Amino acid sequence: MNRTFKAFAAAAVVAFGASLAAQSVPEIAFDSSGDLLKMPLDTFVGEVGGVGQNSKGQIFVYTRTGHPYATIADNRTFQRGGSRLFVFDKSGKYEREWGQDVYGFNAAIGLRVDPQDNVWTIDEVASQIVKFDSEGRILLVLGRKPEAIGVRPAGGGGGGGGRGGPEVGRGGPPPAGAAPPAGAAPGGRAGAPGGGGDPEAGGGGGRGGAPGSGTPGSTFSRPTDVAWDRAGNIYIADGIGNTNRIAKFDKDGHFIRQWGSTGAANGQFNGVKSLAVDATGNVYAADLGNKRIQVFDGDGNFKSQFANIGTPMTMCMTTGATQYLYISHSGDPDGMEDATIYKVGLDGKVVGKFGSAGKLPKQFGLANSIDCRNENELLVGEMTNWRVQKVSLRAAR
Repeated sequence: MNRTFKAFAAAAVVAFGASLAAQSVPEIAFDSSGDLLKMPLDTFVGEVGGVGQNSKGQIFVYTRTGHPYATIADNRTFQRGGSRLFVFDKSGKYEREWGQDVYGFNAAIGLRVDPQDNVWTIDEVASQIVKFDSEGRILLVLGRKPEAIGVRPAGGGGGGGGRGGPEVGRGGPPPAGAAPPAGAAPGGRAGAPGGGGDPEAGGGGGRGGAPGSGTPGSTFSRPTDVAWDRAGNIYIADGIGNTNRIAKFDKDGHFIRQWGSTGAANGQFNGVKSLAVDATGNVYAADLGNKRIQVFDGDGNFKSQFANIGTPMTMCMTTGATQYLYISHSGDPDGMEDATIYKVGLDGKVVGKFGSAGKLPKQFGLANSIDCRNENELLVGEMTNWRVQKVSLRAAR
């Protein structure tokens, strides 16, 4: 069972059960192909952290498979490996692998393809975002991989920082219902009054700031997504570790500004899980723990919010004249009991929904990534079911 979202599992099934049931949301008819990817013999997809498609139709899958290992030295754990980046043609035929042994490949949590066909991987344990060109050459690295992760309780590390859960690495939030470590402030590490955090670990308060505001710049704490505006500015969701912020960089990777902290007020987050930017430059943020989408301008000024989309695990924005968001909902840690995908207008109105929880075709198991380059033909990457489904939508009924 993937543990990335356990910290939010309890809240995921409470507050929105009644409101979702009360809505009359049209069902969107659709078809799907669950055996899209044709892997080589003895090579397996594993938990799909991210999937995307370029303008030529090539499919890119960033997945938690491979050969992870850790080296223990006294009270520190050093991690390597654990994720791979596969390339397929538009029919799903395997072509090649990119980035073997890349330093920042530890635990895949996202992948995006930008308008120029560059491929961006997001890794939550390496805390890095890596940009590849269309041929697989590395162009940009944002973030710095933690060289060591504390494993002693007195260090506040909370564990060895294994493959995913908020409860196991770098002082992240405890599991749902668990008490925080003694002396820990909200959003901060143990023994850090006021949530000041550890600047080297992207800590909770960043030099005396608000809990979860992090350290300005590209010191991330388990980032989750990347998006861009028309000018090429880069937005990073950071994330599901000690911080709750969105960081903005220019097209060359120079830090511009950031916004957000831990909480439930406007402009605060409880797990920034996914991002999207519309044609006018507004930034949409999936606030996982608060079960809402918040909307900001490009400078981080709060504009609006909407809910009634369940617990937003990931989202994707279409590129047509009328833009829509596809938002994946999961109401349990594995997405096997309560799951669907919503089609939503930019005003927050739910247009329709499709799919349910499960392992069969047309069902989803922790849909952690959506590609919607074509509004009616989606790629959905699943953590629990270890697959990518190609979804073809028909008209809502």
